[in-house]
Amino acid sequence: MRVLRPADGIVAFYDGRIEGHRFAPQPNWVDDGALSLGIASYAIVSGDEALVYDTHISLEDATLIRSTLQDEGVRRFTVVLSHRHLDHIAGTAVFADCEVIACHRTAEHLARDRAAIEAGTLEGPPPIDPLVLPTSVFSGRLALDVGQMHVELLQTNIHSDDATVAWLPEQRLLLCGDTMEDTVTYVDEPESLAVHRANLDELWDLAPERILPNHGDPDVIASGGYPLSLIRATQEYITALERCRTDVALRDALLRELIAERLRDGSLHYFAPYEDVHRQNVAAVVAAS
Repeated sequence: MRVLRPADGIVAFYDGRIEGHRFAPQPNWVDDGALSLGIASYAIVSGDEALVYDTHISLEDATLIRSTLQDEGVRRFTVVLSHRHLDHIAGTAVFADCEVIACHRTAEHLARDRAAIEAGTLEGPPPIDPLVLPTSVFSGRLALDVGQMHVELLQTNIHSDDATVAWLPEQRLLLCGDTMEDTVTYVDEPESLAVHRANLDELWDLAPERILPNHGDPDVIASGGYPLSLIRATQEYITALERCRTDVALRDALLRELIAERLRDGSLHYFAPYEDVHRQNVAAVVAAS
């Protein structure tokens, strides 16, 4: 775990992208969906209050998040879940005594899948047991204050139908969860790509000066985050995937070639394991069509 500080009052807890390091030798969602690509959870801290945006991939990681913040004087915690995927909810039990906020779609998904998540059968091992369900649910938009910092939680359908982003309007900073990634988005719902692409326009209209994704380059995160152009780069990649439904030749293009312009202008940063993600994305989109 690396503790990064991309902005005043923002702490990133980053794990993964360590060559040769695995959670377990056998296939598992911790390595294949999180550590191999790198993953961060965030905390918004003001005074003795903190909003923890996702609880990371394990109880151990979540315990480190809580203890680090407590050592810095935090006494009141609020948890926000960016969406239902396991690498974002695995440590929630460490915050079982705190308010846990999610949009209504996340709460519905977790309640439906709770038994399978706790048994380790939803996406395979390891299980998340116990799974702590949200204690507060919202739809659309929720405004709240963390100490002296104002935060707006915005529900959207990007990457998954239950995404929640955290917008800090005074800092012009967006915690975007998995709605965007660097190098490219992971396609979990290929039938909804057009919706995802359109909803990214709503994030563009916020005009964030900095974007902090959960999956990204640790050096970029540590230096303050990504520029606004990450949104357009994500939309362009989604458009290319949509073209793969009918353009057979495009399906064989290497990721580095497909996003070459955005690599040159610094919107995206190449990380070789995302070639496999891209191949999975293409296969999912073609199968769904």
